[in-house]
Amino acid sequence: MDVSVTDTPMDQLAEALGAEMEAVNALIRERMASRHAPRIPEVTAHLVEAGGKRLRPMLTLAAARLCGYGGPYHVHLAATVEFIHTATLLHDDVVDESSQRRGRPTANLLWDNKSSVLVGDYLLARAFQLMTETGVMRVLEILSNASAVISEGEVLQLTAARDLSTDEDIYLQVIRGKTAALFSAATEVGAVIAGAPAEQVQALFDFGDALGIAFQIADDLLDYGGTTAAIGKNTGDDFRERKLTLPVIKAIALATPEERTFWQRTIERGDQQEGDLAKALEIMARHGTLAASRDDALHWADRARQALKPLPDHPLRPILSDLADFVVARLS
Repeated sequence: MDVSVTDTPMDQLAEALGAEMEAVNALIRERMASRHAPRIPEVTAHLVEAGGKRLRPMLTLAAARLCGYGGPYHVHLAATVEFIHTATLLHDDVVDESSQRRGRPTANLLWDNKSSVLVGDYLLARAFQLMTETGVMRVLEILSNASAVISEGEVLQLTAARDLSTDEDIYLQVIRGKTAALFSAATEVGAVIAGAPAEQVQALFDFGDALGIAFQIADDLLDYGGTTAAIGKNTGDDFRERKLTLPVIKAIALATPEERTFWQRTIERGDQQEGDLAKALEIMARHGTLAASRDDALHWADRARQALKPLPDHPLRPILSDLADFVVARLS
């Protein structure tokens, strides 16, 4: 595989899986169509064609290829994973009242909340249709379980939101649900469809789980230090939306009485004033919680790399290993 040293692991994966990703994209376009409700492809295309990296479907294809799969159904599973992901984004933007996604206006802003929720539901139904076509019951079990865990994580986040007693264990449970569950399902089903031995299936599940956790911690950190272009949303959105992400949770745990009063006002009560974001950043810098959260992201990236050890020697394996570094390299 001839790739430039300047290519990112994402670029390398996209190049190695190019033909299969074309098949995935064609299947996505075919299955997001609707004869009776033109609003469905309109809303879906807005998000699907918005330039997302397609990381999750690429993970499914890579896992299947790494385990020696030669059949057609990894394409179905990759499209399934992307449909589940897109559905959750549509629902999330409604719940979060977001106005920007991947640098573009959200579907709920361009159309309305009802359209976003119902089109998300349609995509989940399409996802289940696709996965049944593989005829592999274990695949249905993994992806349906992941869908339940994703919803559970979102509800947990809702109930834990703005509650200053939310700790790091709850945060980890939330991000395992909202992000890592689909990463680990994406890699696990790739191994399962390939008929890989149990040790390899477990290794790919562990890789996806750790990669997803590292990815989400990095994403949460970027909200306090990334550019809008880099993260596809407005910097500081998490603070304005009063989300308890890892650097804030760590800062609250170490807070002085005065700092705790600040967090109660801005996060619990939502009484935010000019300069509060800068003050939040100052408090987090004082306690080193941004750096500590970055260390946590690096720890999970290392766990992802270690998980790959039982897998066969294959040109895709070092790319997946580099991918674990890449998801946290955005923090440097």
